[in-house]
Amino acid sequence: MTTSADRPVPELVRRALANAEADGFTHSCEPGVGRLLAALAATKPTGRLAESGTGHGVGAAWLCSGMTADASLVTVERDSLRAEVARALFSGDERVRVLTADWTALRELGPFDLFFCDGGGKRDDPDGVVGLLAPGGILVLDDFAPATTWPPRYGDGVDDLRMHYLTHPLLVATEVRVTDTMAVVVGVRSAR
Repeated sequence: MTTSADRPVPELVRRALANAEADGFTHSCEPGVGRLLAALAATKPTGRLAESGTGHGVGAAWLCSGMTADASLVTVERDSLRAEVARALFSGDERVRVLTADWTALRELGPFDLFFCDGGGKRDDPDGVVGLLAPGGILVLDDFAPATTWPPRYGDGVDDLRMHYLTHPLLVATEVRVTDTMAVVVGVRSAR
């Protein structure tokens, strides 16, 4: 059986992964999540895309692999050294801006047609994260274990964070399993 990991990886993603490995950074976007990001980015021609938690640029590189020539991406990273490495990675691509900032800097730049919330905001201000989306905008949240029950569980109780997004009144949301051990929540902001 062919898995997501068996398929070719875009050159820009390979370069970002090499930068992360050289730095000992182990929290980069997984290939299953990356392929989903690329596919979703392709649905937003001329789209305004955003990412929180750039790291070394792996998730942003996946987004770029699906973006059209007239789409744009802004990504924020709090760690200045990682942000600089990512800025160098994207230096030849005018569609991409890498900011040294936390996720709240995106408030001045939104709303967005696609937001990969891989860093700050997901836990500390879920409603603020949803507020960054334009109507029809897609939110992607990773790093969830696949749910096997309803409501989904985390530790000994209900996974309140995941439930918040899955039942948010402004989102039409679902969980998508991207590997045997990882799921993402994908939500589309309704026009309501």
